[in-house]
Amino acid sequence: MGTISVKKTKSRSSFWKLLLSITICEVMVLVGYVVSQADTNLWYITLNKPSWNPPAYLFGPIWMFLYLLMAIAIWLVWQTSVIESKKITAELVFAFQLFLNFGWSILFYRFHTLSISFYVIILLMSLIIYNIVLFRRIYKFSAWLLLPYLLWISYIATVNYQIWQLNKSINIEDHLLNHKKGTSPWKNTLGVSLILLDKHRGL
Repeated sequence: MGTISVKKTKSRSSFWKLLLSITICEVMVLVGYVVSQADTNLWYITLNKPSWNPPAYLFGPIWMFLYLLMAIAIWLVWQTSVIESKKITAELVFAFQLFLNFGWSILFYRFHTLSISFYVIILLMSLIIYNIVLFRRIYKFSAWLLLPYLLWISYIATVNYQIWQLNKSINIEDHLLNHKKGTSPWKNTLGVSLILLDKHRGL
């Protein structure tokens, strides 16, 4: 009876860990969508884009699917009984690249910094590769689950670069005019600073 009770407890714990992993990842998708709103973002819609740029309506479903795979990957790592320090390192790298992905969305869609966001997404790709290496040492299938994510980010990085190159001539004044009324002063200052830095890097 004691063995059965322990198995039930472990099963329940495993289920809640999986549910928590999926919830966190999918919430990140929803927050990212609210931030970007690629299908209704006037600035993004009016940008010059490469012919192979993905249609905006595909972003939501693709991100939800990829983040589901990521949730399963981190859950499998969380479940293993390997040395705790290895798990913690892999989990921290996973969390950091997750938030860096969110940071890219803010830089690209909110602050319109095409060059800075490109450098950030390159850093993100490096972290994902490192994450895959760490996951592979713990649970190989988890590493495989991150590969579609890496491929998609690599594709988005090339799109980011091409959009940057195709829109170098956009004036700062155009960006400023597109800022919503009522934005707090500190946000305007930060946005202008990032745009100025972005234009300087793009020269």
